[in-house]
Amino acid sequence: MAYAERPTRVPDTEIHVAAPEPKQESSKEALAGQGMEALKDIAFGSIAGIAGKYIEYPFDTIKVRLQSQPEHLPLKYTGPLDCFKKSWAQDGVMGLYRGISAPLVGAAVENASLFFSYRLCQEALQNVLGESQTIPFSGLLLCGAVSGAFTSMLLTPIELVKCKMQVPLETGSGQVRRMGPLGVMANVYRHQGIAGFWHGQMGTLIRETGGSAAWFGGYEGMSLFFRGRREKAGKSKDDPLPIHQQMACGAMAGMSYNFLFYPADTIKSRMQTEDVTRITGVKRTFGSVGKLIYQQSGLKGLYRGCGITVARSAPSSAFIFTIYETLKTQFA
Repeated sequence: MAYAERPTRVPDTEIHVAAPEPKQESSKEALAGQGMEALKDIAFGSIAGIAGKYIEYPFDTIKVRLQSQPEHLPLKYTGPLDCFKKSWAQDGVMGLYRGISAPLVGAAVENASLFFSYRLCQEALQNVLGESQTIPFSGLLLCGAVSGAFTSMLLTPIELVKCKMQVPLETGSGQVRRMGPLGVMANVYRHQGIAGFWHGQMGTLIRETGGSAAWFGGYEGMSLFFRGRREKAGKSKDDPLPIHQQMACGAMAGMSYNFLFYPADTIKSRMQTEDVTRITGVKRTFGSVGKLIYQQSGLKGLYRGCGITVARSAPSSAFIFTIYETLKTQFA
């Protein structure tokens, strides 16, 4: 970032103006630069997130349907392949993409927010450490966790609508009741008010805080590994990583994010797919739902659908980071 040079020392008789203009101009340039970087983070993060969502969404639909099977009924699906076959037979390919409008918005919001807040956290931490100090890996993990906590507040309402659309409710007569995003939002507001849109917030907070630390940590860790190898080979470690290494870093990030905090996502999905018209009395909490799933199916129940989730997260995150980094490089 360029700052105006200070005027050199001259005799007092030659000092005509003690002008603050260069400093003011420098401040304006700094603000403009910050604003442009913020716009880039939001735009590039949104584009990368939307591309990644199209790749992963059918797998996400299978995951949510596996996670949200009621504890008081026999399991409808025995595993991911069984769920895929039954979903395909019932609705075809469009059924696997049902409700994608809300997730596309969510993916744009999530990735724009993550990349934007991650950069802000890094800049704040760099100011604390000083320009001469390199942010340690533990500091990068902290920045990732803070960005995830911030993003969770924006993401919970979007994911609630997504989950309810992915798992159509069955009426007492066995008919499937499907609603669009506006119908879902109206139904939630009618029965639970504004607060109903943040039902499952604790699960999203845990998943996003820990998961984002793992997401950025996985990416940064693999990047450090590849840069270290390049340095040992006598190459510059500061040059951009080649595409295949960027994708490997992104794949590691996605798998780390989804595996480590998967139980929190299972509990969140179960809470968010409840029929709001049947919720009476005390609303079930994050802890009570988690305890119920564990009593019903043990640890296996908390990780139901984890395999397909980790598998789809590798290519999705690989494309997200590669697209984001490529756009940042092209429009630097």
